[in-house]
Amino acid sequence: MKKSTLNNQFILGITMVSAMGGLLFGYDWVVIGGAKPFYERFFDIANSPNMQGWVMSSALIGCLFGAAVSGYLADHFGRKNPLIVAAFLFTASALGTGIVNQITPFIFFRLLGGLGIGIASGISPMYIAEIAPAEKRGKLV
Repeated sequence: MKKSTLNNQFILGITMVSAMGGLLFGYDWVVIGGAKPFYERFFDIANSPNMQGWVMSSALIGCLFGAAVSGYLADHFGRKNPLIVAAFLFTASALGTGIVNQITPFIFFRLLGGLGIGIASGISPMYIAEIAPAEKRGKLV
């Protein structure tokens, strides 16, 4: 039996890209937290605590649904394809929240970003575990 060689740089690269879901989750919260005073004035919701809470938490609602469907998506479409969809959702959310000038589409794009975060958070560890060699799996995941 011949011994296979592993491309450690390739595996590490895939792991780093796959783990970006967690990084983007934190990044999203920092960015939206810093932008809060500006979008509150822009959308004229500075005196509406209910609306402020809804805008801020809308990404979490998306995360909830993304995490809930991530197992189903991974089982039916594999790990890679849903991660690509999640990356598209991240991109659409970032562009959409930056372009819109009304609160409803802003919330829609926040929900979309949350959906991507939930999907990536659920599937990324599975994908990393699948591509990692057995002896490095625990460390990479």
